[in-house]
Amino acid sequence: MDEILKIKDVYKSFGEKKILDGLSFDVPRNSVFGFVGRNGAGKTTTMKLILGLYKADAGEIFINGKKVKYGQNDTNKYIGYLPDVPEFYGYMKPAEYLRLCADITNIPKEKVDDRINEMLVMVGLEKDNKRINGFSRGMKQRLGIAQALLAKPELLICDEPTSALDPAGRKEILDILKAVSEHTTVIFSTHILSDVERICDNVAILNNGRIAWNGNIAQVREMGGNKSFTAEFASNEDMNKALNAIKTQNIDIVKLEMKDSNLEKLFMEVIGNETD
Repeated sequence: MDEILKIKDVYKSFGEKKILDGLSFDVPRNSVFGFVGRNGAGKTTTMKLILGLYKADAGEIFINGKKVKYGQNDTNKYIGYLPDVPEFYGYMKPAEYLRLCADITNIPKEKVDDRINEMLVMVGLEKDNKRINGFSRGMKQRLGIAQALLAKPELLICDEPTSALDPAGRKEILDILKAVSEHTTVIFSTHILSDVERICDNVAILNNGRIAWNGNIAQVREMGGNKSFTAEFASNEDMNKALNAIKTQNIDIVKLEMKDSNLEKLFMEVIGNETD
């Protein structure tokens, strides 16, 4: 399998506190990869090791087959990065900020205008020509994605991109990430399991500094067997319409209940096994 990211036997401690304890996993090219773990599990530390901002105590990380080296940015040319709380120059407008980013990343001048317009349209900010300090949290996240993708990276890394957003904002971000995965491999860390089930192709669960489970979403879905199905409605009103339609056809509903997701069950199983 062709991987864009390979992490092999990585260890990292801060003082006496061990964060990563032989972490290993691969991210397949042209996929959306969910990196799942509880808060404080080491997800952000892993992201910063991939970017060369932290030095691993042991182990190796490869991007596009090239080894990541602490303090050097050779492999970062392949990466776009969205931190959990992106920071901006609030007095700037979106196009101005992206132009500054384009200058820093040496995008050819003849391509800058088209690229900026493309990114603003992609994240739905083409009509929001106001200063960034007036943006909502969701708008800032979308601008952060535009910045991260400006130089057309092969790998987009997002650290908890939806954790502080309302349901509508989360859906906007997830839809964007799924759309860009046609051209860019996406890895995002999160503790929100429903986000992973919505858009990811593959998932790795981090616990006690190691990967407790690693596989594809199809495997997770198969764990529930073939005796049930899930229906997702855009609103409670739509759900009530569907139930009323069933009632008019004299169809007897034997059971209707909200069930835990298969990924949530798996997560709790492996976390429980690892912490026993």
